[in-house]
Amino acid sequence: MVFSSVSFLVFFLPCLLVLYFMVPRRYRGARNFILLAFSLAFYACGGPKFLLLMLLSIVINYCCGLLAGAKHRPAVRKAGVTLAAVLGLGLLGWFKYAGFFGEMLHALMPFIPVPQVTLPIGISFFTFQGLSYVIDVLRDAAAVQKNPLKLALYISFFPQLVAGPIVRYTTVADEIDERHESVSEFSAGAVRFLFGLAKKMLLANAVAQIADAAFSAVSPSVALAWLGAVAYTFQIYFDFSAYSDMAIGLGRMFGFHFLENFNYPYVSRSVTEFWRRWHISLSTWFRDYVYIPLGGNRCSRARNILNLFLVWALTGLWHGASWTFIAWGLWFFVLLIGEKFLWGKALSRLPSLLQHVYAMLLVILSWVLFRADDISAALCYMAAMFGRAPALCDSRAVYYALEFWPELLLCCIAALPVKNLLETALEKRNSKLSRGILIVGPKLASLALLALSYCRLVTGSFNPFIYFRF
Repeated sequence: MVFSSVSFLVFFLPCLLVLYFMVPRRYRGARNFILLAFSLAFYACGGPKFLLLMLLSIVINYCCGLLAGAKHRPAVRKAGVTLAAVLGLGLLGWFKYAGFFGEMLHALMPFIPVPQVTLPIGISFFTFQGLSYVIDVLRDAAAVQKNPLKLALYISFFPQLVAGPIVRYTTVADEIDERHESVSEFSAGAVRFLFGLAKKMLLANAVAQIADAAFSAVSPSVALAWLGAVAYTFQIYFDFSAYSDMAIGLGRMFGFHFLENFNYPYVSRSVTEFWRRWHISLSTWFRDYVYIPLGGNRCSRARNILNLFLVWALTGLWHGASWTFIAWGLWFFVLLIGEKFLWGKALSRLPSLLQHVYAMLLVILSWVLFRADDISAALCYMAAMFGRAPALCDSRAVYYALEFWPELLLCCIAALPVKNLLETALEKRNSKLSRGILIVGPKLASLALLALSYCRLVTGSFNPFIYFRF
């Protein structure tokens, strides 16, 4: 089940809302149980057999969290974290990477069969969430959760379960026990959800048609190759940020406040800035639980470079069992090392426009590597972008440009902080009209976007979120 589906919008969510808000606020435990039951049902819709895997992950992190608690000796506490890491990452490794490494072994020793393993939806997300809880308990950053149902709700809560953002236990621990739902919070969450739905249905799914056509073309022209690369750059942003918006909005409707996952990454003027704005929950997870424990930058330059190499190799591998993802991670490693030690100061002295062009060109090329079926296909596609193509332009490029120019233009506008600028301008005016627009405008706009999104939903084809496969 996905958020942008009739089954979720018409059946699942309304039923949950009715049952949840029928229970008086003072019965917090009952409301939590309803959220937990619906969250487990939500995940079971994507594959009932994998529900047992997620429940196993919850049990592992619950038991290891108890071991990591402050009342035990240091050796026992560390053993709890070690056990959580070995078992949790072991499950993740088997389901996500067994086939990948099995193929490499099979190439060297053909008598070794390649395991056929189906990847459970969202395993990377709920594994990282559970592990962060146990580590935070060891660090005394979080209290041990002795109620297994409350920990189960944290790990399995459906809004962020299958595609993030990766929510720290410390972010929502207090709200599991005591949160304050209100009409204003519910309204703000619903508006955020509907704007995310519109991003997915009206923008991401539209430009996906351009990207699919370009990347599947045997010999794309230069224009089609660039058009496809730009389209995919928009698609992955509006697809993934849409899910984050919808997750944050849904959480807020039930009284939970998740941290932001995107901060207009395409306004960046360096690759370093891009990664401060893109998939914030993942980059901060690797920073806090991998990079800093390895020594971070408080070490020699050689060790710092090694730490960054390990982090970005793991970041690429986290996205999928493929050499293209590993190469994608190492691509950013090279660029970040370059900005940190080589050309960063020279870059900062360039005009802002040139800095932005530099950053976006490198980001667009990174998405080509991310999208391609293999490294060879990525290199061929990049070659077509830079002139090694049968033609500069062809009828396909013209067709897609003319057919989807409204969506491409809207993507350009929506990728910029236009909303923030409008809100700031209206707040400065501080008139009755401006205050009315600030209050009513987003609600009216969200209802209009809901109508448009629903029309696309019932007339379009199924198009799942990109990050579901991670």
